[in-house]
Amino acid sequence: MITVDLKDSFHLRITRELGDYPQHSFDACLFVPGELGLTPSFLDEKSFYQQGIQIRRTYQSTASLEPLVKSRLAQRLAKTQDRPDPQYRVSLSLYGYQYVTAMEQAVRKLQSDAPENLREELGELVELSATILRRLRRNRPQDSTISLYFVNIDNYLSWFTEQQMLKLAAEMTFADDEKDMKELLLRIARREAKYREEYRYNGEKLNQDGTRLSNKMRLLRRLIEYPVSMRRIGTELGNTEQKAVRAGVAAVLMSAASFSILTAREAIGDLTAIFIIALAFFYGMRELFREDIQQKLWGWLRRGRPKWRYQFVDVNSDETIGKALEWFDYKRYEDLPVALQNARRSVTPQREETVVWFRSYSRMLPARFLSGYAGARETIEIDMSLLQPLMNQSTYRLYSEAEGEVVSEDIERRYVFNLVCREQVGDKKVVVKRWKVIMNYSRILSVEESA
Repeated sequence: MITVDLKDSFHLRITRELGDYPQHSFDACLFVPGELGLTPSFLDEKSFYQQGIQIRRTYQSTASLEPLVKSRLAQRLAKTQDRPDPQYRVSLSLYGYQYVTAMEQAVRKLQSDAPENLREELGELVELSATILRRLRRNRPQDSTISLYFVNIDNYLSWFTEQQMLKLAAEMTFADDEKDMKELLLRIARREAKYREEYRYNGEKLNQDGTRLSNKMRLLRRLIEYPVSMRRIGTELGNTEQKAVRAGVAAVLMSAASFSILTAREAIGDLTAIFIIALAFFYGMRELFREDIQQKLWGWLRRGRPKWRYQFVDVNSDETIGKALEWFDYKRYEDLPVALQNARRSVTPQREETVVWFRSYSRMLPARFLSGYAGARETIEIDMSLLQPLMNQSTYRLYSEAEGEVVSEDIERRYVFNLVCREQVGDKKVVVKRWKVIMNYSRILSVEESA
């Protein structure tokens, strides 16, 4: 399953549920409007990939309570051992991570869709949040060796819940008969703040300094994500071939230049000014064409071949649990597979668009996953701010008539990007989806899935 949403003002987030299948194939094509004029001379493919694409894979449990149950079992086991079981930290982190990702998606959906039955949707979110936190806090560990794990996760989840409730209360529009729902959100936020004060999770100075508190919570978020994230170790492919191409082209051009010089020496005779000019001319021609020939030959050899190889390593056991090959190229609409062309096809011409094509193929080893966590999730973030310098920041006037008067208003320039994703997980059917990404100079305005 593929979902696309916003992480922040400039980052698109693609989330893939990989399950426990060993093989995965994925394509993502970002269609950049032709009026922006995206070319490799402005931003080359390698720079776009390294600066604008962030990929992360994490463990996932399909059973919502399984990580919590495992953490309790690990806690009981720790009481009979001299050293704490690392499974406790991993299970608790996965439980907290699943809660955070689910809450972010639910809050974002409420903000973007504005459901008609807001009371029902909001009530369900509040009830589920309270239930998940209550189950977590029901079995607070007393052992000092493992209680720190619990305190860090509980501290962050409490603060995160407070922030999400305040965000909904501040940014959502409530009708007159829904004011009690806003008050409920504020009451939950106050309850979580009081809860952290009772257990003295944060000092008084820290609570009064929003910047320090936010930085601490960001660190706790990373501590939660680390045990359940897979380490990506990458290798750029073709370095040896590139050196061989550079050496081969240099050898051929040097041989041609040397042969030309010897021929000129025989024709001209002694060392004269004409011979020196001819020598300079041959060496200049060699330098003039060397870079172009190297780039053309290198591009021809690497066309259609993967550019990076990655290994996925379990951070707890240091075992390799998967491998992946990745491609990243600028393409034309005509060079895309037929399935991706059909998904993009619309009433507007696409011929001038620049297509940023990311592709990956991975093989995982679910048998080496953490016990009980046979599933995985992949998150791909695309930084659209790299395209911001190409956008026009100005506005234009739009005129209309109202009651016999001409009215004008300033309209900001907007750009419509199309994102087409194709995925095949295991032996499942190939899934192709398209989203419209509307963006101006300041931020991404909306992400809409198209039929």
